[in-house]
Amino acid sequence: MFDNWEELEKSIENCQKCKLCQTRNNIVFGVGKKDADIMFIGEGPGADEDAKGEPFVGKAGKLMDMAFTLLGIKREEVYIANVVKCRPPFNRNPEQDEEQACLDYLRNQVLLVKPKIVVLLGSVALKNILGSEYGITSARGKWVEKKGIYYMPTWHPAALLRDENKKIDFIKDLEMVLEKAKI
Repeated sequence: MFDNWEELEKSIENCQKCKLCQTRNNIVFGVGKKDADIMFIGEGPGADEDAKGEPFVGKAGKLMDMAFTLLGIKREEVYIANVVKCRPPFNRNPEQDEEQACLDYLRNQVLLVKPKIVVLLGSVALKNILGSEYGITSARGKWVEKKGIYYMPTWHPAALLRDENKKIDFIKDLEMVLEKAKI
């Protein structure tokens, strides 16, 4: 584990820990305030993210930004990362070996950010952070506290694109996050 951002970011520059390195354009490390109270974790970059090298800039990211604007969340005041740092082909879910290859990077990001709250966007983030026994449908909207960090599992913004009804849950979950962040 690295105790500063420069060393951590340098350590991933030429990562070859899994097969995703063979098809990536950019490593999508993370963006935002590096000591944010709130951290968002998704599953992995899509095509737009891979092209730009920044998480959540495609359609799902634009939807997340709309929710942020509605609730008064400033993107530059939170930290946003993914479980895997390279795009899985055809936007498939990351495979277990790919997740494992990136988890130390993500754990190190969490240690450096020191968030009070981590919002887990979707099943992949939920299972990798809290454990495979969790399911997103049953865990969504319920706080989980571990080692002094509060976790809020919610829908991945891409799920909102497929099912409009989930938008209300997503907004309610983010409202709870904002309320808890005031404490």
